[in-house]
Amino acid sequence: MLVLSRKQNERIRVGDSVVVTVVRVSGDKVRIGIEAPANVRVLRDELDEDDMGTVTLDAAAELPIHKLLGATG
Repeated sequence: MLVLSRKQNERIRVGDSVVVTVVRVSGDKVRIGIEAPANVRVLRDELDEDDMGTVTLDAAAELPIHKLLGATG
């Protein structure tokens, strides 16, 4: 396992198409944002894939992470 330290707004790239951003650090909680292609499933570890339903998003509804974070650019 690779262990990295990151500060708020810093990023980690996974492969060519996944970016993990530290959105906020507050006490003992870290809020992260994950940018990944639509064909990459991203789940919290405690969620069992067998219990998950299928959710399909309209591509027009997707927003870049900087818009979700309220950043400009």
